[in-house]
Amino acid sequence: MHRIILWLVVAVAFVVGLVVVPDDPEVEQCPVRDARVAAPYPISGYWVMPRADPCVSRRMVEAIHAIGGDTLITFGPRFNAGPDPDFDDCLVDGRPCADVPGVRHVYTYATSEEFGPGMLRCPGLDRRIESRGRIFYRISLAVSCADPVRDLVLVSTDGDGLGNLMTEAAAYGMTVFPGLPAAPQREGKTWEPDPAHTGALNAFTARVLADYRTRFGGSAAFGGIYQSFELAVRDRSDKDPVIELYAAQHAVVAATLPGKKILVSPYIDARRGRGFPPEQVEAGMADIAGTRAGAPMAIAIQDGRGTGKVPVYGVHEGDAKVVPRLAPVVGDVSNGQAYYGATRDYIEAAARRVPAGVELWVNVEGFEPTPADGECGRVEPLPLRGRTTKERLDQQVMAAGTHAGKIISYGWDPFFTCQARYDTPSLADDIVSEWQQPIIVGASRKEMNGRAGILVEGYNLRGGTLRFDPPGTVVKQEWYARGRLESAWAPYAPSGPWTSITATNAAGHSSTSAYVIR
Repeated sequence: MHRIILWLVVAVAFVVGLVVVPDDPEVEQCPVRDARVAAPYPISGYWVMPRADPCVSRRMVEAIHAIGGDTLITFGPRFNAGPDPDFDDCLVDGRPCADVPGVRHVYTYATSEEFGPGMLRCPGLDRRIESRGRIFYRISLAVSCADPVRDLVLVSTDGDGLGNLMTEAAAYGMTVFPGLPAAPQREGKTWEPDPAHTGALNAFTARVLADYRTRFGGSAAFGGIYQSFELAVRDRSDKDPVIELYAAQHAVVAATLPGKKILVSPYIDARRGRGFPPEQVEAGMADIAGTRAGAPMAIAIQDGRGTGKVPVYGVHEGDAKVVPRLAPVVGDVSNGQAYYGATRDYIEAAARRVPAGVELWVNVEGFEPTPADGECGRVEPLPLRGRTTKERLDQQVMAAGTHAGKIISYGWDPFFTCQARYDTPSLADDIVSEWQQPIIVGASRKEMNGRAGILVEGYNLRGGTLRFDPPGTVVKQEWYARGRLESAWAPYAPSGPWTSITATNAAGHSSTSAYVIR
């Protein structure tokens, strides 16, 4: 990890001039911040793990910022129902912290943040506890402090990782979406929340969000809240338990943090026999949007490539064999036999009718379904996942098309930072060295000065040529525009059902993608 960080700092120093952000006196021991962007890649947000060490936090945020990241997302810890042996160290006057009269349920919550005093509302009962070298909080959930019956939450923390993340994000001009407390799961059906604990979850969520409002409300880095409980963006039943959880918890967000954005990242599954076709995505979007309680919302659809649930093949590759990394998931068959469609089909379905108050984002999964020999990746928690390539990420960005208001990725650690050996580059290293590669994300007919032609959109297109196959025509770009997406135009009339386009930019880098030109 340290090698990656140092490599990024050196690369940044080589590419652009010095940009230094002033440090905070309380973390003077950390290296000076470097706010240069050396390798602006289209992915601009990442899931991260908060770090208790402020210097580790700084270097992590700096490395993400150096490749164009402006958004950091954390998973919310699980709000667990029932005692947990990991909390046996929590003692008050030699007695267990949960040894309180009138307790109905005991919940546990292991996090990486230090709460403010507003979390402790009942004197003598709610406490911040230092016990056996660890920090705990004992928090009561009741109608009033005098209520004889209450729920009790025992919180354990390894330090103020979230506070460190907010501090660094603010210094780099980035935003953070902390994860909501994740609902307890039903026994035997872990993909569903346990409704018996929704009341306690909402009470605790309100307490946590009020603390965020006090501690982070004045910071531009506080972008909103991430909904940690996952669901599929498909047609759902009228009494769906996850949608009911969303509605209840999002109402708390809207009431406690008015105007803050709720980020949801639902998954898609294109596997025949197990998943669902693209036509169900529109209804799934509407169901999720119906839970926002008036708050702004971003729905970042997981593209499914990392888990193997959705492929990223082109418009002309339906009959081609699935790529080798997907064969362990669906078998050695064709794309069309294995899947209802590709990522692009699902994103286009979502974009047809984005609900009011909602932004469409795309979450590209930055890993492989299974690890290969000699490859780094995730060992825990299961299932095992492998490290992907910059080329594969480019394909996922292509599949997101022109519809994504923002592209984010799960997740920074370990997938972008791990190394098979000390002397092998990480995925983040590869992005720094290969970021100028053009990426085409869309092509459409556009008339310019009375001439028919093709408008090509993407990243890093400027200053080169466009090749169209068939018939193999190479045309120099005649017009160029830069915005969120770069645009290039060339005179060309499609001669078949689909067209292969190769973009070569001024730096001499090339990439190819195929499109049905409409």
